[in-house]
Amino acid sequence: MFAVEVRDHMMIAHSLPRPVFGPAQAMHGATFVVDAAFMTEDLDEDGLGVDIGLATKVLGETVAPLNYKNLDELDVFRGKVTTTEVLAKHVFDTLRNRIKNGDLGVGGSRIKRLKITLHESHVARAWYEAAV
Repeated sequence: MFAVEVRDHMMIAHSLPRPVFGPAQAMHGATFVVDAAFMTEDLDEDGLGVDIGLATKVLGETVAPLNYKNLDELDVFRGKVTTTEVLAKHVFDTLRNRIKNGDLGVGGSRIKRLKITLHESHVARAWYEAAV
């Protein structure tokens, strides 16, 4: 499997209102480094799996609506606890829709799997990976 991986980041505010989260139940901020790995089984005639420029652009557009936002106030997360895992799945779902809409160009049709990793800190990360 070939992979092209691009990176962006988002700065968010949220609360995790369940006792298991201890002090993180209160409103707090987080900066997530977001990696998206687009996986293909083959390359095109130019030796590309996915256009890195398009992948970077689409990832940026995917995280932009979350950047500098309080996730507790966004309709898309109403009733959800916005853990790192939940956010990774949200980015995955959004990118999968963009791939299916053709936003990654001709190469997007070759994408078989997608892995979204959210780095919460230098020592902790979570990801969601599945077939497209």
